[in-house]
Amino acid sequence: TLLEMAFAGHCGLDIDCGPLGGDPLAALFNEEVGAVIQVRAKDLDFVRDQFAEAGLANALHDLGKPVKGDEVHIRWRGKSVFSAKRSELHRTWSKTSYLMASLRDNPDCAQSEYDGLLDESDAGLSAAKATFDVRENVAAPMISTGKRPKVAILREQGVNGEVEMAAAFDRAGFTAVDVHMSDLLAGRIDLADIQGLAACGGFSYGDVLGAGSGWAHAIRYNPRAFDAFSAFFNREDTFALGVCNGCQMLSQLHDIIPGAESWPRFERNVSEQFEARLSLVQIVQSPSILFADMEGSQLPITVAHGEGRVRYRNPVDAELAVNTLRYVDGYGIATETYPANPNGSLWGQTGFCTEDGRFNILMPHPERVWRRSQFSWAPDSWSQGAFDDHRTEEGPWLRMFRNARRWVG
Repeated sequence: TLLEMAFAGHCGLDIDCGPLGGDPLAALFNEEVGAVIQVRAKDLDFVRDQFAEAGLANALHDLGKPVKGDEVHIRWRGKSVFSAKRSELHRTWSKTSYLMASLRDNPDCAQSEYDGLLDESDAGLSAAKATFDVRENVAAPMISTGKRPKVAILREQGVNGEVEMAAAFDRAGFTAVDVHMSDLLAGRIDLADIQGLAACGGFSYGDVLGAGSGWAHAIRYNPRAFDAFSAFFNREDTFALGVCNGCQMLSQLHDIIPGAESWPRFERNVSEQFEARLSLVQIVQSPSILFADMEGSQLPITVAHGEGRVRYRNPVDAELAVNTLRYVDGYGIATETYPANPNGSLWGQTGFCTEDGRFNILMPHPERVWRRSQFSWAPDSWSQGAFDDHRTEEGPWLRMFRNARRWVG
């Protein structure tokens, strides 16, 4: 447990296992019920008091502290009993997983991830930063009017991300309307009074025709749906967001979305596996209405896809496509290296918008991490008010949904 905590924190350890008993091996490898907690020095007395009130004062032992650097030292009764480099221990701990991944996945990706453990300077997800005030609600003036514009939360057979998408837009001041493709095909719902459209993530038609292809074909080859979407995209008061499967679907309708002609397709990940992880992305300068005033931010975001690798139809499109998001490493540099780039996309690209910024597609899932509590750790600057204040739940990704509300007016 101690080493796993050090692996996650990229730190060394100075441990004294004397308080645990007379046999250091028995103490360190004890499999009985127990836990290791890391406590800030200023909170130590409070934690001790809480254990004492619970009648567990004798069960609490001070084992040591994390230290800067790569060294792990374990002492017992004043004598050193173990010393090693944390990075070497980490590679030993990870070797079995690496060997299995080399046989199961793309061996180059497995090697890249394994070798990455040697880079002591890479800050990883800790390189996260927001260039805007996360606590600011830029949509507040619009919400105060009482008007709640409608945004269609679009889903198809196999799509599963509609609830969290609706929650994000609802918090930003929209009325989220549940729209299944069958509603549009049957004419039960009209997009004429809808200002926003969000195509959600999942696995439409089980991705058996290629990710997003069946969904795109259902629109392209149904006259009623094709006309409805074409009219929506050609209005000047509309916006759209496609995430993951919705991104893959909209990218295949690029020819009917003004300004999206150069959007890429999304193909199988280089790792040859479904990638479900938390990745670091950088928001780049673009005309996107969703990412206004967020440029330069580096934020963790959920990734969950098997076909997210950017593939341009021709070299000209690679130069013309308007990029909004890209994967970066712990140094803040755009990367094609696995696993910082989970799919191998060129230049780390993973999000795009039209030339006017109204229509956006991206492979990661901002709707799954707009609440601060959805991160295992977050900077204090992302919170506001007391812990019982709902505003502490609002993380940096909510800004893009609020930007949409601000743009609608």
